[in-house]
Amino acid sequence: MKRWSNFLGLLAAGLLLIGGPSQARVYDDVIASGFVRIGAYRDFPPYSYMEGDKAVGIDVDLGRAIAKELGVEFRLHWMTPDETLDDDLRNNVWKGHYLDKDEDNPLALKNVADVMLRVPYDRDFSYKRDSLGLLVNELVVMMSPYHQERWQLAFDTQKLDSVRTLAKFQYHPIGVEVDSLPAFYLTSALQGRMRDKTHHYANPREAFSAMKAGEVSAVMGMRSEIDWLLHRETGDQYHRAENGFPAMGKQAWDIGVAVAEDSRDLGYAVETLFDRMIRDGSMAELFARYGVTYEKPSLYIDTP
Repeated sequence: MKRWSNFLGLLAAGLLLIGGPSQARVYDDVIASGFVRIGAYRDFPPYSYMEGDKAVGIDVDLGRAIAKELGVEFRLHWMTPDETLDDDLRNNVWKGHYLDKDEDNPLALKNVADVMLRVPYDRDFSYKRDSLGLLVNELVVMMSPYHQERWQLAFDTQKLDSVRTLAKFQYHPIGVEVDSLPAFYLTSALQGRMRDKTHHYANPREAFSAMKAGEVSAVMGMRSEIDWLLHRETGDQYHRAENGFPAMGKQAWDIGVAVAEDSRDLGYAVETLFDRMIRDGSMAELFARYGVTYEKPSLYIDTP
């Protein structure tokens, strides 16, 4: 990510003072307006991406389902990831980004998303406090987990018979997304003995293309991304590894939504919809359309 100069930071602060922060819309405002803005990450298949001139993906479909549930028009708010999740929440849920201007009023920020999708749902993060003991994310509510994500590895069966341990990549090249947890682990574990065999790419799609070109023997990334890439392949050359990777730490995490703190009613409406979709199987069916393995969030473990 780019690092801005102190001058740009001061300029941004001045613009914010002039234009003021974007205002989140409460449930009644959304219904009265006739549309809902759904925040989804740009160029992030299989969740949200463009096919030609059409927005598609799991989260785009979920956004349309939210709009239908509310009886309003679906509008997509494309998000570009910043340095941290805190930055993304600020830029897209409660304040807006200082570079995202309204064309009709250059001093005013564009409106933020009403609902932000694909937010890691973690209670400790939600209640994280700063050095003064103040809540870091007090203006945001993270809720409605709808999916559990985890790490997944795919390998070329013409290069490897199986992958029972990541230690194999002391001897075989593997592709990972730059600055990801797999990248950190593979370059630091085992006293760095896998570092030279770890190849970094801008995203899992490029890593997968490198595997198809014979540059690496395996690719590691989030399961949904790996599932989607394998789903698009013909033949049986590339397989999923069946084992977990406990040495990497947290193996699975829930994904939910974020709304502004004063938009809880809107969040509850989304939560009601997602709960119904999870329980009646339509959430799993949606994921299956993209070839993605669906796993219920931990809230639903041992529940029908």
